[in-house]
Amino acid sequence: MSFLRPSALHQFLITCLSVRWMPCESWAFLRWPGLDGSLKILIGLLLWSTFSEIRFIPSSSMYPTLRIGDRIIVEKASYYFRNPSIHDIVTFRAPFQYPGLGEEDVFIKRIVAKAGDLVQVRDGSLYVNGIAQNEDFIAEHPKYTSDLTYVPVGYVYVLGDNRNNSFDSHVWGPLPVKNIAGRYLTRCYRPSDS
Repeated sequence: MSFLRPSALHQFLITCLSVRWMPCESWAFLRWPGLDGSLKILIGLLLWSTFSEIRFIPSSSMYPTLRIGDRIIVEKASYYFRNPSIHDIVTFRAPFQYPGLGEEDVFIKRIVAKAGDLVQVRDGSLYVNGIAQNEDFIAEHPKYTSDLTYVPVGYVYVLGDNRNNSFDSHVWGPLPVKNIAGRYLTRCYRPSDS
């Protein structure tokens, strides 16, 4: 019954120093995962679709941070455990209806102030509680002036990074926190600049 013994080539590969570091001695890990593995993959996909999503950036309101055509990953779970923070980039449903906007329309902006803050844009700068903010991530300084606005409890103030080309809180006021759909995690695709 010599055919049951491993071949000399198999013994050589197993004992060879260049292969010994491998975590497995066979290529069985390349097989289809089976029922247990398939269930794990299915559960992973369900959790992924429940707590995250991929979004497309259709406008330049967040330029230079995000460009038209970028695909981003947004997570939807962290605000169940913590409050939104200053500088978080969030996606949200439109705060109220404008002509041409539906409930399914989703915006993406940066939180610049939270509940209890006083916000104003003047002299090309954003002022929060009377202090000019150092914002090195914006495209250019704002060319508009906004009224001094108090951010009530349960609201945040959001602005686009492209301040002069953004439909945001300087137009429609503070955003209800309940409208926030998710938080930007990372960019997963950027079309080439050709």
